[in-house]
This record gives sequence, structure tokens and C-alpha cells, in this order.
Amino acid sequence: MHLKAPQKLEFPAWPQFDSTEREALLRTLDSGRWWRITGDEVVSFEREFAQAHGARHALAVTTGTHALELVLEVMGAGPGAEVIVPAFTFISSSQAAQRLGAVVVPVDVDPDTYCVDPAAVRAAITERTRAIMPVHMAGQLADMDALRALSAETGVPLLQDAAHAHGARWRGEPLGALGSIAAFSFQNGKLMTAGEGGAVLLPDGDQHEEAFLRHACGRPLADRAYHHRTAGSNFRMNEFSAALLRAQLGRLQQQTDVRERHWPVLARLLAEAPGVVPQGTDPRCDRNPHYMAMFQVPGIGEERRARLVDALVERGVPAFAGFRAIYRTAAFWERSAPDTTVDALARACPVTEALSSDCVWLHHRVLLGTEEQMPLVAEAVADALEEV
Repeated sequence: MHLKAPQKLEFPAWPQFDSTEREALLRTLDSGRWWRITGDEVVSFEREFAQAHGARHALAVTTGTHALELVLEVMGAGPGAEVIVPAFTFISSSQAAQRLGAVVVPVDVDPDTYCVDPAAVRAAITERTRAIMPVHMAGQLADMDALRALSAETGVPLLQDAAHAHGARWRGEPLGALGSIAAFSFQNGKLMTAGEGGAVLLPDGDQHEEAFLRHACGRPLADRAYHHRTAGSNFRMNEFSAALLRAQLGRLQQQTDVRERHWPVLARLLAEAPGVVPQGTDPRCDRNPHYMAMFQVPGIGEERRARLVDALVERGVPAFAGFRAIYRTAAFWERSAPDTTVDALARACPVTEALSSDCVWLHHRVLLGTEEQMPLVAEAVADALEEV
């Protein structure tokens, strides 16, 4: 065991900002138009974000969770409906459906990419299935070839949870050009951020119009007589957030280039550490923005993993435990729970069970460090494992 104090690494701070964000906020402040209905920052951001992702329409909203909830409502995922969701994901993926009264059906994920397993999705489809929600885990896209074929065969639409996948591409195509709705998050740790926020890319004009109504309490854009045409809520993004996000979008591609360059180096070095298995890649995902640098330590268990995460943080490496299986949280069972048990879901989701106890992720700002730091990160992981 190493007795010397661990070396403290330093990585770029997050969020990143400069005079571009500062000037955007002042521009909005000085305009006196801070509401999306009277200003033009949100509209401009929607246009720019849609263009960057090859989409016909974009709608900016308050959070990534609200983005999922809104489009699930547009897709008709209410009481009596089922939504297929990977068991290994952040709880928002399931809660967005459950808050609408839809039953979430958790299915297992691929052991290499940690994205939803298309075969498990196929086995879970019933006549009540209204949406399939692939989560693009850590920026690695789910198998969109298999999922798009399955959607076309069954008529069940896809809803891409792209909270980790800003700017990603599949076979050269951006997410907005893949023919299905995609929902994004701009929460503080995400690849683009305004502290909170979300957006939806929609290929269909009618869906965009309905989503706009439902995100604005059912009220049309030019309404002055309170003609609320649909049920809904207030999910409108404010002008300050949109101004920040326009600046953040401007730096996304350069940051992605850096992360794309550093991940193969780090992954190779991590794989050399005893017992460490980095998240795999699918070459069809030919632009991965790497929201997380993820790896497994098979068999480590939750308690030792927690000590590993603490040891990495002590070394200056922003590390976190992997997501808990959604069915192993109290939140999952509070409302619209499926008619099954934790044990039954655990038996059906062995990959998720393993990831829940042996997966670790590093914040993407690690990959924004220098290439010379990548060996030091891998060394920190190896040393911390030896310590715990």
C-alpha cells in the first residue's frame, strides 16, 4: 500500500464561461425583455440548436426532465400506457413517464456500451407500449439501427433521452436527423449548461405545435384572450438561460474534439489497471461527446466502490458512483409502478445489477485536461484501487 500522500490533480473548472456568456447576459438584461414570448433569445437558441443537430424543430424548456415529460405527453403516454426504459439510467428517465401515470417497464442494457439492449426491448413490447426510450449513456449512442428497425416494425415510436449526447452522431447523422424525438438536458454538469434547462428536437411540425402549446399552459403564441387549447404546464425557458446556452453551444464542438481525442488514450490506460474495464464504444457512433468517462471494476461491491470514489476525489479526480438500477430506488415504486418485484426485475436485468454496484464515472472535465494528465488519471485509479 502506498503511504505517501496522493498527488492532487487539477482539471479545468466546470461550467466554463468567459466574456461571451457575460456579454450575452448583459445583452438580455439591457433588452428589458426577459420572457420568451416577448424576447428573441429563446427563439434564436432554438433555431441554432436545431440547426446544429440536423433537426427541423427545437423547443427549449425548463429542464431535461420536463423535456421528457412534455414529449411523452405529446406521444400519448398517460394512464394505461407503458414506456420501455433502460434499467440503468438516471431516475428522471422513468419519473417523467410515471408522473403522467404511465407504467415504466425497465429492461436490461448492453454490457459493453451500457445502453439499452434492443433484444430486451423487443421482449418487453406489448399492445400498451407507447414509447421506447433509449438513453445515450455518457454520450455513447444506443444501437439506433436496431431500435429504428424495431420501431418501424412495431409502430412504437422512439424517444431518445439525449441528456448526455449533445452534438453526437450516428453513422455521420446528428440526432435530430434520425427520425425520432430527442430530449436534452442543460443541468449544471451537462456538456452545455445554464444551471438548468432542457430542449426537445422534433421531426414533425404538428408535434412541435402541440409541444409548444403544452409547454405554455396550452396557450397559443399570439393568444390575448386566454384560449388555452390543451392541458399542459409552464415549461417555458427564460431569456437569460437561452442567452447563456447560445454561448455554450458555440464552444461545444471544440470541447468535444478535446474529449474525443483524450478518451481513447484514457480508456487504453484504464484497461491496463488490474480489474478495470472501461465502457466500450460502438464505431457507428462516430461522434461521441463523452459526457462521462465510465468504467467498471467487476466484483468491487458498493461499499468498496464508495471508498474508491472517495479516494479518487481526494486525489483531485471528480469521480462518482454509477447509477443505481431504477427499480432499486424508493422513488420508482411510489407511483405507476409495474406489477412485478425488485427480485424479478433484478433477475431480468443482470447487466444492470452488476453496473449498479461496480460502475464508476468521471466528470467530463477530466477529459478536458491535458493529454499528459491521462496517464496520471489512470495511475490515480490504480493507486486508489490498491488503497481500498
